Amino acid sequence: MLDTLIDLDSQLLLFFNSFHTPFLDRFMMLFTSRFIWAPMYALILLLFFKKYNPLRAGVFVVMLVAAIALTDQTCATLLRPMFERLRPSNLANPLSESVNIVDGYRGGRYGFPSCHAANSFALAIFLSLVVRRRGFTLVIFGWAALNSYSRMYLGVHYPGDILVGASIGSAFGYVCYRVAKLTALRLIKRRDIDNSDRIIIGRSVAMPESFSPLLSEMSFTIRVRDVIVAAAMATTVFIGFTSLLSIFL
Repeated sequence: MLDTLIDLDSQLLLFFNSFHTPFLDRFMMLFTSRFIWAPMYALILLLFFKKYNPLRAGVFVVMLVAAIALTDQTCATLLRPMFERLRPSNLANPLSESVNIVDGYRGGRYGFPSCHAANSFALAIFLSLVVRRRGFTLVIFGWAALNSYSRMYLGVHYPGDILVGASIGSAFGYVCYRVAKLTALRLIKRRDIDNSDRIIIGRSVAMPESFSPLLSEMSFTIRVRDVIVAAAMATTVFIGFTSLLSIFL
């Protein structure tokens, strides 16, 4: 049974790893980088401090960091040395001869479970429970899924690595969110919580009296969650443009 699952995992990896083009090579290498998403991470911190008062925001930030730290250490420090499963890209793995490698990138020695998938889904679960908006949830889970797929595209993780990593990250993300919520409710009275995540940009200029009274009092606002979505999409477009440009230069 185990041999059958391992063989299936290998075959699925070779399938997901087979769709290589020069554009996707550049795109996936950039997308999988943690540093390129720094602006989005900064906006996530802003989300907490605009949505909640400082004390409650601090609780949620600490627990989000804890979710990712627990996820990362569970995968990298506890489980990888325990299972010692070679990455498909590792030269000591016979499968490496059949795997497409990009720019000589092979990752570390062991890859089960995937820390990229685990951390991405811990963040996605936590944020989706905080924001609870369908559009935002679709974007953040789409980001986590593409980030996870990039690891198979680059040949450094099996699908099983991704699935287990995502499950671990989702569990820690959910548990840490619940702890954050319960802790915040104990520390702060409900009536002291500000649930607004809007940023008021400014009021419109005075309107002629012939216009609707509603328009004359109109203000322009944006929501931090929408800014995060815009940042994620803008970063993806930037990665795509940079990848396309690198092919012709």
